[in-house]
Amino acid sequence: MRHHSFVLVAAIVSGLSLARPGSAEDRLIDIERSTVTVHVFKAGLFRALADDHIVQAPLAEGTFDAAVPHGSIVIDTRRMRVLDPGLSAKDREEVQARMLGPDVLDVQRFPRIHFHSVTIERHDGSAWLVRGELELRGRIRPFNVNVTPRNGHYIGTATVKQTDFGIVPISIAGGTVKVKDEIKVDFDIVVTEQVAGVDK
Repeated sequence: MRHHSFVLVAAIVSGLSLARPGSAEDRLIDIERSTVTVHVFKAGLFRALADDHIVQAPLAEGTFDAAVPHGSIVIDTRRMRVLDPGLSAKDREEVQARMLGPDVLDVQRFPRIHFHSVTIERHDGSAWLVRGELELRGRIRPFNVNVTPRNGHYIGTATVKQTDFGIVPISIAGGTVKVKDEIKVDFDIVVTEQVAGVDK
């Protein structure tokens, strides 16, 4: 079965100092060069008959203040797109409609997903643990993200449970084909030198 419920979430923040130390200014995230990708996995006895899903989640806006430090991002759920190269165009459209519909993202009622950091902790070497809050479908939950700087990019991954945000993962054929509750979010974030609220 190709019709699976999944929730898109994006959870990202960039760390380290692209801003000058002590500047205490939000820097804009480059929404064109930054990417967020969501992976939804199948489960169940007959999972070989189901499809994993890959979803692109373009950023709507984002900032990072290196002096605090603190980060915030927003995703417009209406722009989320199912990639799934293995599906036909018709099947992709059906999965897309389910994702945007009331059972999953419910974009008519909840057009935005928001994440902001609360603390950013440096761990082994240059790795960071970002603790924050994710707002999705009107619910706010703690959300942790692992971040690593690499050649000017801030790359990381996080997991989120659909049920934490009121989403019931699809289960069909008596549970022999279903979607896993936990989904994986990968991100690659670029921060600009532009100060938020200041025209170029």
